[in-house]
Amino acid sequence: MGRRSLLLLLLAFLTPGAATAVPPALRALSSLHLSTSFRSRPAVAMKYSIHYIQQKVDHFGFHTDKTFKQRYLIADKHWKEDGGSILFYTGNEGDIIWFCNNTGFMWDVAEELKAMLVFAEHRYYGESLPFGANSFKDSRHLNFLTTEQALADFATLIKYLKRTIPGARNQPVIALGGSYGGMLAAWFRMKYPHLVVGALASSAPIWQFENMVPCGVFMKIVTTDFRKSGPNCSESIRRSWDAISRLTEKGTGLHWLSEALHLCTPLTESQDVQHLKDWISETWVNLAMVDYPYESNFLQPLPAWPIKVVCQYLKNPNVSDTWLLQNIFQALNVYYNYSGQARCLNISETATSSLGALGWSYQTCTEMVMPFCSNGIDDMFEPHSWNFKEFSDDCFKQWGVKPRPSWIPTMYGGKNISSHTNIIFSNGEIDPWSGGGVTKDITDTLLAIVIPEGAHHLDLRANNAFDPVTVLLARSLEVRHMKQWIKDFYASLGKMH
Repeated sequence: MGRRSLLLLLLAFLTPGAATAVPPALRALSSLHLSTSFRSRPAVAMKYSIHYIQQKVDHFGFHTDKTFKQRYLIADKHWKEDGGSILFYTGNEGDIIWFCNNTGFMWDVAEELKAMLVFAEHRYYGESLPFGANSFKDSRHLNFLTTEQALADFATLIKYLKRTIPGARNQPVIALGGSYGGMLAAWFRMKYPHLVVGALASSAPIWQFENMVPCGVFMKIVTTDFRKSGPNCSESIRRSWDAISRLTEKGTGLHWLSEALHLCTPLTESQDVQHLKDWISETWVNLAMVDYPYESNFLQPLPAWPIKVVCQYLKNPNVSDTWLLQNIFQALNVYYNYSGQARCLNISETATSSLGALGWSYQTCTEMVMPFCSNGIDDMFEPHSWNFKEFSDDCFKQWGVKPRPSWIPTMYGGKNISSHTNIIFSNGEIDPWSGGGVTKDITDTLLAIVIPEGAHHLDLRANNAFDPVTVLLARSLEVRHMKQWIKDFYASLGKMH
């Protein structure tokens, strides 16, 4: 997307049609017995204790000794000192308690892996603010919001836990994360292989950077999700953009559209129209990310397979502009008012407030520069090219910084990562972020698991009776590999003694 406003909305990621052919990684599992963790059973109660550690604001310089309190959560109900493990969640762009509550997979496997669960909050998010209320004041205060500093926090925390928790010193640690957190889990294993024996990187678009994947791949996947979820669904959305433009060119159009869409704040000028289009676009993107097979409330309270529900209102693209936009309102209402509580639709909000939009906005303006575009032909969105100069100028205007689009590939290797080991990259086929993810095995130990009916990090969510068998098989394969990592760790420990 060329417009930075939509790009930022897109990037606050967190995290279908008929079943597609099962990929080889899952086909091989057809004879695999499902792990005991994934047989139908009641939801696990999430009980954890909250802790804090003093972290250096700057791990890489010697000019300041300033520290801040990083929050982390521990759940050790099933942890065993004898033969146990530590599952370490690499926190991403939001409140760690929210991520903890949406990562049921770790809780489901804790007993089987005799695991202590640790959820580490990312600096500048939740309560872990290096400069308190001034953390987002200017680029000088934000200067320490980088992936490198966040990974160093995680490394310091693991060393601290091993030093202070009796029995933890000689235990294997596995990093887990979803979306941006999945990228961090993979990068953590790459940069600190002596601290974690492996990583599960779910829905981690580590290749959604400069010249590694086409900039239009993301929007193409979103469009495919809608096209497969209902007849003419994506075509109705594609036609809605011109319908909005035609309606708002008329004198009373802005007022009519504000009323028809039940907007909390009436549209008053042309820039509001672009803001409206960006908001609607982001809604379709979010629906693609959270197209889960059961009711959920990850970004908003939603029905099962929400895109199918949305597409019931978008079956006929060949209606008048006013009729089409009334249908678009019904579709938007599925996302914004499934609970029936909303009196109007607020075009300044699309997702839970637990996500840290400010910090993420800064990160996308520095290291996390992911090109997006659309052409309106291969996708259902208005055409927007990727314009780095425009993007960079907007970043400088907002934060006083210039993006470095080449830094992440330079720092973490881009596609040249075959020297690393023990990372599982899992991606849902209907998740638009899979376009920037690793979807084919790189080596025997850099493995890709593709989940045909999986949306954004579905495999990290709690076991659910409505889960497709493909995600149950994916989780079983993940656990099998994690058990092997743990076994290998203890075998090597035995040789050392």
